[in-house]
Amino acid sequence: MTMRSGARANCRIIFAMTTNDSPSAPGGHYARVLSIAGSDSGGGAGIQADLKTFSALGCYGMTAITAITAQNTMGVRAIHGIPPDMVKAQLQAVLDDIGVDAVKIGMLHSPEIVEVVAWAIDHYRLEQVVLDPVMVATSGDRLIAPETVQVLVRQLFPRAAVVTPNLDEAALLLERDIPGVDALDQAASDLLALGARAMLLKGGHLAGDQVVDVLAQPGGTLQHLKSARIASRNVHGTGCTLSSAIAAYLALGVPLQRAVEQARAYVLAAIAAGAGVQTGHGHGPLNHGHAPVPLRILQAP
Repeated sequence: MTMRSGARANCRIIFAMTTNDSPSAPGGHYARVLSIAGSDSGGGAGIQADLKTFSALGCYGMTAITAITAQNTMGVRAIHGIPPDMVKAQLQAVLDDIGVDAVKIGMLHSPEIVEVVAWAIDHYRLEQVVLDPVMVATSGDRLIAPETVQVLVRQLFPRAAVVTPNLDEAALLLERDIPGVDALDQAASDLLALGARAMLLKGGHLAGDQVVDVLAQPGGTLQHLKSARIASRNVHGTGCTLSSAIAAYLALGVPLQRAVEQARAYVLAAIAAGAGVQTGHGHGPLNHGHAPVPLRILQAP
């Protein structure tokens, strides 16, 4: 096939721009967020939702995959855990080279994986860590081995900047039901007492026209975040998206309370933007890309 001279010139230009001879980039790096979580083959939750969220909010996303799930909008069909050594290798590969500005932790299927993640937080001195204690999928499927729960609490709650359980996860952690909005404050305080530095208890599973979440921080401070409920069946991955958005805003330098508020606003807008779309036959995904922004560059210290 004959290539026109103009096309050849374009090829040469593109090649030159990708070699080491190209001008060096200005100082700074993309806002970097690492997701340590499971893969959702349906694309609505887990690693897939995390990467979509990071990108939409202008952050560079990286992953350490802890488990592979076979799932879709109807539910989870199978779970295959990644060996701890491979999870550790993923973490080392990313953190030794690229580094991170914030971390989101999602599905950790076994105690051994929890231990690896705790080691990484200490070894690399990771500060901006958002822990979403993924235990139950939107479909109701259990996603964590029972023996992992106590290890998760002991090893990761004190190491996280904020923990973000939903009501089902909170009930498992507290070993009691949370029957209504009036019970949220005490539940959030009791969860904080398990050793977390901050606790965001999500009340979206409660009935009613209003959604109430509670952010609990040391010293007895409770912040109530309220919004009108959006009618939609497309809420698969809402929790993953919220925790990822919090991590993204923390990576961008936003203080925790404001990061939670902005992340919540992003999720509500994503739910509203995707409410009228049908994806699959069950709980579809949010519209993560409803208002994307370019990758943001942080200045080097």
